[in-house]
Amino acid sequence: MLRPEYPRPQLRRDLWQNLNGEWEYSTDRMDSGMDRGLMNPNAVFEEKINVPFCRESALSGIGDKEFCDCVWYRKKIKVPDEWAGKRILLHIGACDFYTTLWVDGKKVGDHRGGFSSFSFEITPYLTEAEATLTLRVFDDIRSGKQAGGKQSKKHGSFGCFYTRTTGIWQTVWLEAAEESYLTELKYYPDIDAKTLTVHATADRADGMTLNLKAFYEGKAVGEASCTVHGRSAVATLPLSELHLWECGAGRLYDLELTLGSDRVTSYFGMRNVGVKDGIFYLNGKPVFQRLVLDQGFYPDGIFTAPSEEALLGDIERSLAMGFNGARLHQKIFEPVFLYHCDRLGYMVWGEHGNWGLDISKPEAYKAFLPEWLEAIKRDFNHPSIIGWCPLNETQPDQDTEFVRFLAEMTRAYDPTRLYIEASGYCHVPGIADMVDLHDYSGRELLEERYGALYRGEEVKVYVPRRWNIEEYGRPTFISEYGGIYWNPAFEQDDNKCENWGYGKGPASKEEFFERFRSQTEFFLFNPHMGALCYTQLTDVEQEQNGLYTFDRRAKFDPALFKAILSQKAATEKEE
Repeated sequence: MLRPEYPRPQLRRDLWQNLNGEWEYSTDRMDSGMDRGLMNPNAVFEEKINVPFCRESALSGIGDKEFCDCVWYRKKIKVPDEWAGKRILLHIGACDFYTTLWVDGKKVGDHRGGFSSFSFEITPYLTEAEATLTLRVFDDIRSGKQAGGKQSKKHGSFGCFYTRTTGIWQTVWLEAAEESYLTELKYYPDIDAKTLTVHATADRADGMTLNLKAFYEGKAVGEASCTVHGRSAVATLPLSELHLWECGAGRLYDLELTLGSDRVTSYFGMRNVGVKDGIFYLNGKPVFQRLVLDQGFYPDGIFTAPSEEALLGDIERSLAMGFNGARLHQKIFEPVFLYHCDRLGYMVWGEHGNWGLDISKPEAYKAFLPEWLEAIKRDFNHPSIIGWCPLNETQPDQDTEFVRFLAEMTRAYDPTRLYIEASGYCHVPGIADMVDLHDYSGRELLEERYGALYRGEEVKVYVPRRWNIEEYGRPTFISEYGGIYWNPAFEQDDNKCENWGYGKGPASKEEFFERFRSQTEFFLFNPHMGALCYTQLTDVEQEQNGLYTFDRRAKFDPALFKAILSQKAATEKEE
């Protein structure tokens, strides 16, 4: 079984069926499949594909990287006998971009968005124990009407744009739910009151009782119950023991929720986040964010990690270098990855892959907002996510009303986290909780640009793309810096290496390390700086500025970086 692990660790039911593996598949470059009737169960599909890997990847068994605007999938399923009388849900972790589902030739529904998880109830369409699922996926990355992240709009990869992902790229699975079942959970930890408040949404459950039990390392530490009114229920669960979620220590609680016959297992972490004078606070204490840019690309799976172990491995590699978190860059990462972030006490910023979408156009609302809401709904309960940042390096002519509405929508659904409206330089004044910027300059130029500012002097400083510090506020988060490219083959013959990175590459390992040290310490020891994010964790295809190669080999001794990053930051002084 490919990617056999349970794909949604925070809302787990016992009755489920993994549909990963071999599916029938058809390439539909001319988008004529509808006319040819490919949704019919007896239509001819010429190929096979390994789900959940996209068609462009080696692991899919196809490896076709040519442009293709439409693809089709088909699989026969058998619903287990013990699921009789239950509601059958088809879940798709992610599918890029516009997905339509048929069951036995009958249209069920569709979904727009290439990064978020979605589901269909297929119970009414199942007339027999066996059925045929057919999926059509349309994906025009060159249209400018959809978010694509770092997917290349050119024929091949170039610069910081990489191989495309078309179609299914996360686990597909069936789930059996009860007639009345929980559909959504929101956790509000209160470390001062030692309570967890749960906002639950349920379907067909008006008047029913919801019971909750919390455990820490197997020991019962609290319980509560409440009544469902309409579709919602709210319960506050007091905890007899308080164990804080901190950097390097997840200390997760287990949670059981029972609604009639519906039983769900979950988990949560007790922590709060805040910001004061642009500095991040975790559980009331200043914590310097030592972040690394993680783009979540893999040589053989592209958007999809080959295994759960590979997901965990990237977190462990980052920790080994001394980072305490990551910007999950231009991609909505899967829940299994976030589970390991939660477990290990690894801070992350949740982002969307907005590149490819022109947010100066009205179509941006339709293409972006629903998917972003799906993302923050799905990932609301992950304690590792300390902030949201849906946009990255937006264009100067961006629609500021779109940016403002996006911020208001996000904060309305989630007022508990930090928010940066558009990482980079084109900020809209007054929105971000932390003003950030991207700057790949060397130490000397960093001193020239920001030295006086960070000494508290009144200065007017301009940085790339006319980013005016005086207008937008004092930056306390350098959310991209470094980007020093280095290919181990440089030591043999520089001319043999195809590479891309920021600025001129160093002449030696010693020069690389000195650049990293001088730039990092400039931010780390600054009393007005609260966060940094180094570009980047691994190489991605031709972009060779990672601390690890694309196949995850360390370019340098991780202990050297950890020694620098483990130094106490100026903002972490005792209060």
